Amino acid sequence: MPYDITKDHVLDSWTNEETGLILSINRYGEGEPKLQIGPRTYIKKDGSKGSLKAGRLTIEDVVWLAEIIDDIQDRMNGYIQA
Repeated sequence: MPYDITKDHVLDSWTNEETGLILSINRYGEGEPKLQIGPRTYIKKDGSKGSLKAGRLTIEDVVWLAEIIDDIQDRMNGYIQA
């Protein structure tokens, strides 16, 4: 079955303002919600936004993730029960 962009939904997202790391809860069709780590955004020298794979997480990313993980889990559980 081919990928259908209309079935791919971002349910929630968080952005670390310090590091540019983005976390999001995504669901494809009626599938289970899943946590996506990345991409990481940044500002280019010309002032435009760029993004790249999250790669390895810094300690700042890990501390931020630890601070919001309960909220992420609660929201994911809400989507499963809905």
